[in-house]
Amino acid sequence: MDLNDETDVSDQPTPRMYAWARNSAAYRLARQMHTEKQLFDAIARKAREKFEDISVNQVELLAAAAVTFAYDNGALNDQAYAEVKTRSAMRGGKSKRAIAQTLAQKGIARDDVAAALEEADDLYAAVVLARKRAFGPFRKAALDEKRSAKELSAFARGGFSFEIGRRVFAMSLEEAEEILAAGRLL
Repeated sequence: MDLNDETDVSDQPTPRMYAWARNSAAYRLARQMHTEKQLFDAIARKAREKFEDISVNQVELLAAAAVTFAYDNGALNDQAYAEVKTRSAMRGGKSKRAIAQTLAQKGIARDDVAAALEEADDLYAAVVLARKRAFGPFRKAALDEKRSAKELSAFARGGFSFEIGRRVFAMSLEEAEEILAAGRLL
């Protein structure tokens, strides 16, 4: 047998590799929620770093096995991920448009994004943004043209419609507090 001959490397991952993929998936999912795409990409990236001379097919098989393991154990649910992230983003003052874009980048399917956004309220999120940035009813400084343009453009950059931005901009402090209180009950 000649040692210089290239040996036929199996295109199947070894049992050790599969065990590593399952353990790595369990570790990642115990620390934070992931989407299917995020878990697949993370396992694939780490497999390329960990194992020398790993083939592209082996990487894909390991990542797919990790995703399957996560689904089998109930640790991966893109719809639940979308719902949790949507509620959290709304409480942070993010618009439906911004939330949808973020979820799409995370690899969430369109129907899961649409289902998660059904209960989202742009007016509530815009009032939260106004409170965070001291805009509209929460304004502390005197209003001039420059500040007015700054506030309205911040709503637009946040993905809110002009109507929502203008409505929050002109709102009284009492109205804003009522919207915030009603949103906390959801």
